[in-house]
Parts: sequence; structure tokens; C-alpha cells
Amino acid sequence: MASFIPSIEAFAKGTLATTVGLSTIGFGLLYYGQGYLIYPSAFPPGSRTEVAKPTEFGMPNYEDLRLTTSDNVKLQCYLMRQKRITDDSTLNDSSYDSEDAFSETRPTVLMFHGNAGNHGHRIPLAKVFYAKLRCNVLMMAYRGYGLSEGTPSEKGLCLDAQAALDFIKSDSYLSKTPLILYGQSIGGAVTIDLASRNPDSITALILENTFLSLPSLIPHALPILSPFSFLCHQKWDSASKISLIPASTPMLLLSGLQDEIVPAAHMRGLLELAAKRGEKKTSRGTGVEYKTGLERVKFLDFANGQHNDTCTQPGYWSAIADFIASLATVKEKL
Repeated sequence: MASFIPSIEAFAKGTLATTVGLSTIGFGLLYYGQGYLIYPSAFPPGSRTEVAKPTEFGMPNYEDLRLTTSDNVKLQCYLMRQKRITDDSTLNDSSYDSEDAFSETRPTVLMFHGNAGNHGHRIPLAKVFYAKLRCNVLMMAYRGYGLSEGTPSEKGLCLDAQAALDFIKSDSYLSKTPLILYGQSIGGAVTIDLASRNPDSITALILENTFLSLPSLIPHALPILSPFSFLCHQKWDSASKISLIPASTPMLLLSGLQDEIVPAAHMRGLLELAAKRGEKKTSRGTGVEYKTGLERVKFLDFANGQHNDTCTQPGYWSAIADFIASLATVKEKL
């Protein structure tokens, strides 16, 4: 797994994606123009015209998938299905009749990226999920990002995420796999929203450096504009939506303590809210007991992790690997 870290570090240093986007959110409080600053899809320069392909990172087995949303916006996505035969012969498995039959035995990861750049910038991350953790991977560029059509907005990105989920649910093989949502920064907000609206379709969530809500970031990003935070109409209110996700849904929260954009307190806040999820269970006595969601939540912070390089910190990918491996055990207990 260490061999993947240099390319991930290059990704983190090269895009500076969310740093530029959220650090300028205060200017986005100019009500009608804030969308262009909250979703800086043209940064880094060329992001709307130049999208890397998995083949450039040694991943030739992928589908250039085009999805159409419910409001008729066409999105560019990459789909990587697991194969029985890999470059690493120790991982080969010839006991299945077909590649598709093997792919349905592996988890599927649906990736939601941060608020700048495009999904091509995140291929090094997808490669770890695919090549090392042996997951099927679906990664997408939101509307207005990369080569996808449309203009980004909170409502639009939620429709984009739903289109990706609907595709997976309609696929003969992927629909049978455990589905893990992985979201970074604003992608974490997309993840929480999608899971809150589809509680029976999601197996688990992995959230990295995301926030309680966009308006709640304003006091940190631009304190002088705090009195005008109500003008931020792109809410992404994860604080209220995370409680709608069933307590039985496992979550892994990954927080960089040196995050200069999203204070670590936001991830701690999400942890507390996730832990309070509960299901009423009638006890043998006259009262009612609550089984909280804490036992389904894992939290890990990284002392040196900043907003764009937490994914390069020691222990990050081993934590994800352990979490994915634990899902089979969790399923048996449900």
C-alpha cells in the first residue's frame, strides 16, 4: 500500500482544491454569486477540460460511464469492477465462473470528492480502494465539474448522487454487493445526504474532514461576516441529516487535527450526533431502552493531517482496510 502514497501526496499538493474553495466562502455570501465560489470547479486551471483517466495510473480495466440524472443532466463517471485476475498474482481467484460473478462478492465504494478539481484528480485514491482493498469503485464528477454537464448546486449534487446510487441498485451484479459511501469535505456532506434519503440501501459510510453545515463554517473562515451567515443558501446541513441514518449503519470518521479549512470540532460534532442515533427497543420492564449508534461508529484523528493531505497520513488506509473488513462481522450481528 505504501507504493500508492507518493501519487496521493502529489494529488493533495497539486489540487489544493477545497482550500481555495472554502477559504473564500465569505465572498460567496453575495447571495446570487456564492455558488461559483462554493463550487470552484474550474480550479486548478484546466479542471473543466482536462480529466485524467485511470489508464494513466495503471488501471486499464475501467468503464467510461455516462449517467443521466432525473433532471436530465449528463454526468461523466468512471466505473471499475473487480476482476478475478490481477497484476498481483497472489490476489487472483479462479474459483468464479465469470468476472461479473467475482465482482458481486466484493464491496462497492461510491466516491464523492471535494469541492474543486474533478474526479480524475482522485484516481490515486480510487486505485487504493480498487487494487489494494479489492473493491468495485464508482467515481463521478458532479454536474459542472470535469466533463459533466450543468451547474453545481446543493440540490443538483444531491440529484447527481442519487443517479449514481440508482445505477448501482439497477446493476445485476453491483446491486448484490455491500455499498460503502466515501466522502471528503463537501463530498462528506453529499454522502450524509444520500444515506439519509436511502437508509436501506447503504451498508456503511466513510467521512473525511467534513463539516456540520456550510453556514457554521463562516465564523471560522471569515469571522467578520458571521452576522451575515444567513445569506448562505447552500446549507449542506449534515448536523440534522446524520440523525436520519439508521443506528445500525456503521460509520468511519477520519479527521485531520491541523485542518485549516474545517475545524476538527466539526468532525467531533458529527461523531457525537452519529453516536446519538438510536432505535427504541422495549425492555422486559415497563420502561424503554435505547440502543445507541456509538457501537457502529469509529473515529480516528491524525495529529498532522491538514485538509488536503489527511489521506496521506500514516494509518489512514489501514484504518479504512480494517473498517471494510469489519463490515462482514457487523452484518452477521445485525
